[in-house]
Amino acid sequence: MSNTPLNTQYADAIQQRIDQKTKPVGALGQLEDIAFQLAMIQSQGKAQAVEAITLSQPSLLIFAGDHGIADEGVSIAPSAVTQQMVLNFLMGGAAINSFCRVNDVALQVIDCGILYPVESTSSELVSQRLGERTANFAQQPAMTQAQVTEGIALGKACVQRVIDDGSNLVMFGEMGIGNTSSAAALLAAVSGEPAAACVGLGTGISSEQLALKTALVEKGVARCGSHDPLNALAEVGGFEIVQMVGAFLGAAEKQTPVLVDGFIVTVAALLATRINLGCRDYLIFAHQSHESGHRLALSLLDASPLLDLSLRLGEGTGAVLAVPLVRAAAEFYNNMASFAEAGVTV
Repeated sequence: MSNTPLNTQYADAIQQRIDQKTKPVGALGQLEDIAFQLAMIQSQGKAQAVEAITLSQPSLLIFAGDHGIADEGVSIAPSAVTQQMVLNFLMGGAAINSFCRVNDVALQVIDCGILYPVESTSSELVSQRLGERTANFAQQPAMTQAQVTEGIALGKACVQRVIDDGSNLVMFGEMGIGNTSSAAALLAAVSGEPAAACVGLGTGISSEQLALKTALVEKGVARCGSHDPLNALAEVGGFEIVQMVGAFLGAAEKQTPVLVDGFIVTVAALLATRINLGCRDYLIFAHQSHESGHRLALSLLDASPLLDLSLRLGEGTGAVLAVPLVRAAAEFYNNMASFAEAGVTV
């Protein structure tokens, strides 16, 4: 598959700039990794390494979609809750709204195909529906290959509009009853790991529901055959997940970093890297959630998350909570004195 990694010609210059700050080498840990990655991204195509990292209009896109697998009782809530939560996002009442407000992050909600559409003229709602929901993947393919192709194109276009409007740091959240089942099935399908290693409690199901969920995921994954990500999306994917895959690909095309949220978003990121390995260079991993498959997905991406807050909410909450760390990394890269500037000798 295609591969467009970062040009590393300025890697040594960027690392030297970081190492010359008034601190022991490596003393800022993962903040140094973020600064290095952002400086590398923003130096692409430049005549020299950037001396300042800019962060403009951090933006979150929440992709919402419903799932036929929800009919099997794999969640604590009915599909109607997806619509109710989308309305809550638009009214500013959800956890993610609180975290976006306190961190000055713009928010849009993308209706990728929810069972009960929202009637709203809000500029924060974007409608790009692939259907009213996916089919029940325990019984049949979740969507057609045509819907996969369209979903990836829609996700790309959506994130690229936000980037063209001035954002150079994007985040993705998700909302959809049943979507941890879809994400677990996708993870099992592309990794070859057993379903039991990928399926978790989601938003808090019982042990009986967990056994059912695992069995249903196994049924869907058995149809997938190969580890091909596009085939897996058709067989067991979600409308919101396929559009997030497209959004990851679109951000990489625009050489824009993505701060990656929890389990479902990380699985979308994994699939995107299986389509274009070069995407990996643009990913910053916000947190380790308590969904059991998340650790596996992160390990497959060789990811070191910034936070572990025992989150299991989704919505993009973990990504937005990590924004201050990204800002801190840019600030020290830009404005922390070097040993020479400070007159400090070591």
